[in-house]
Amino acid sequence: MTEILALIPARGGSKGIPRKNIRFFAGYPLIAWSIAAAKQSSLVTRVIVSTDDEEIASVAREWGAETPFLRPAEFAQDKTTDLPVFEHALKWLEEIEGYYPEIVIQLRPTSPIRPRTMVDDAIRILFEHPDADCVRGVVPAAQNPFKMWRFNGEGKPLNPLLQVDGIAEPYNAPRQILPPVYWQTGHIDAIRISTITQKNSLTGDVIYPLLIDSKYTVDIDNLSDWAKYEALVYSGLEMVSPGNPHRPMPETIKLIICDFDGVVTDNQVITDQNGKESVVASRSDSMHIKTLREKGIELMILSSEPNPVVMARAKKIGVEARHGIGLQDKGRVMLQVLEQKKLKTENVIYVGNDLNDLPCFEIAGWSVAVADAYPEVIRAADHVLTKTGGHGAIRELCELILNRP
Repeated sequence: MTEILALIPARGGSKGIPRKNIRFFAGYPLIAWSIAAAKQSSLVTRVIVSTDDEEIASVAREWGAETPFLRPAEFAQDKTTDLPVFEHALKWLEEIEGYYPEIVIQLRPTSPIRPRTMVDDAIRILFEHPDADCVRGVVPAAQNPFKMWRFNGEGKPLNPLLQVDGIAEPYNAPRQILPPVYWQTGHIDAIRISTITQKNSLTGDVIYPLLIDSKYTVDIDNLSDWAKYEALVYSGLEMVSPGNPHRPMPETIKLIICDFDGVVTDNQVITDQNGKESVVASRSDSMHIKTLREKGIELMILSSEPNPVVMARAKKIGVEARHGIGLQDKGRVMLQVLEQKKLKTENVIYVGNDLNDLPCFEIAGWSVAVADAYPEVIRAADHVLTKTGGHGAIRELCELILNRP
């Protein structure tokens, strides 16, 4: 059996997004997505995270990777390239354990969204091509380098970046007649160990491509990237995930059930000197309820909150509500509701934010979490909204349903 090591580099000193490797991305630590890609491969035989940070190492172990060593600080600097990181790992494993794989797979945590067969596809390309030093993931380039220029300073002429035989001015040519170009991604590199040890390179001279669909092009550098790509996770794209696959929105929807605190409201309570409580909700959440009803979709509130404010708000927006339900009883009551209404679970959406909503997630045909739900709830959800509870989350869901193709 060929020994194939997946090595995931994850240093602790990220500057763009502090602690990004263990920051939660779509409900899971960012590094967990790369670990999942390796562990779900049928060909990878070992998964190791190379890090200089004990907290990252601890999280990596929780998600199934090994951390047999901590990377020395000199190999964890801002300008450290990948090669010495891999050389250190392979040398340590050989000297301390006598372990020497034939192939090493690099899975960068900053490219967490990967096709399910990607790792095995890359390995098989190495198997099929004995001349290959490595396989590198590539996607069609979004910007054409034949239309790029070298900048020589203000007040000086530009020079074209590239020339093309047979095309005098490629920067003026239609894109369709220019040579196709591809951009290397951070998704995967599959490398023969001999490429590293004998050629002192992570690529070598003969580099085969693994063509990846451009919709998987993800490289997280800043927080705006983070939010954008979290939305991609919940778009229905087929991908490797540390958790269960996300189910698509049901074709037929008959009922939307919403929790109250943290979904209809922002989960805060305002209490006056007499002990009277009030909550904050969004007027916009009621905008599409009538339109949904006209399409045969009802909305109701199911809440453990005993305060009559639940019924008052439900009456105001014109929906049914049941409240004062025990924290452990929401799932049971939801089943009673569906039985009374003669509805199938697959035609029901449940929207929640807290741990007591999880039994309802298991019942519903599609589970939805608000943006500020607890991490366990986000992990369990089929879809996570961009709006927080009490700030337009229900309206966002209604528009998602009304605007679907």
